Amino acid sequence: MSSEVEPRATTSSEHNSSTIEEQQRLLQPEQPMGSNTIRPEGRKGDASAKVVVWASFAVFALSTWVIILSNNPASLGWFKFHPLFQSLSIGSFTYGILTLQPTSQPHTKAAGLQRHQIAMIGVGVPLILAGTGAILLQKNSHNAPHFTSWHGTFGIITVTWIIVQALVGGSTVWFGGAAWGGGMKPKLMWKYHRLSGYILFPVLLFTAHLGGGWSYWSTGHSDSFVRLLAFSIAPLVILAGVYSRIRPSKMKFF
Repeated sequence: MSSEVEPRATTSSEHNSSTIEEQQRLLQPEQPMGSNTIRPEGRKGDASAKVVVWASFAVFALSTWVIILSNNPASLGWFKFHPLFQSLSIGSFTYGILTLQPTSQPHTKAAGLQRHQIAMIGVGVPLILAGTGAILLQKNSHNAPHFTSWHGTFGIITVTWIIVQALVGGSTVWFGGAAWGGGMKPKLMWKYHRLSGYILFPVLLFTAHLGGGWSYWSTGHSDSFVRLLAFSIAPLVILAGVYSRIRPSKMKFF
């Protein structure tokens, strides 16, 4: 009897698994000799700030959803989708910022950028456009005028800014930044894109504050303490937490 063992046939699932593992291995950047781990990138306080941001966002989002869902949402028409979608978009934009802030090594930057684009362009932008479309449909169905409040005015400014922000940011990294001529030009534009985002974020939160804290519908359908906590205090804490994690050295304007 032969001592050789006949090779076992490879199943389709095993082949797919090995293929995926091989692709993942090839996509991993080469590590310097003697360096097999990712260096810690967070500074003292970064992790705590992240927890505070998400806790504050939970207060903001849960309050928004409870207020809408506890006020006969079936009678609200298209309006009910506006605060629901906009609150989710703010969460997605917040995640998109947080996930890119601590990255400083090539492989973590690449992974963070991928998550950032999914959160911002893949999730956040569609949600905020859906929420904006909902309020436009609601007003059109009642022949109501548009942009008559500070919330509406800041809202259309913010949504327009977000669209431009997403297009500029994407164009600096898609196809090697070919839209900006390649080389160092896309990197320079990315720096201004980052700065613009940090200016846009408080404008977005302020718009949510105006809508949740001061709009005619909100003041008539929610408690003043809830509005203070969810739409005034929580956005400020979110902003403070995100800003505390900023690395000014990444932009190097001076």
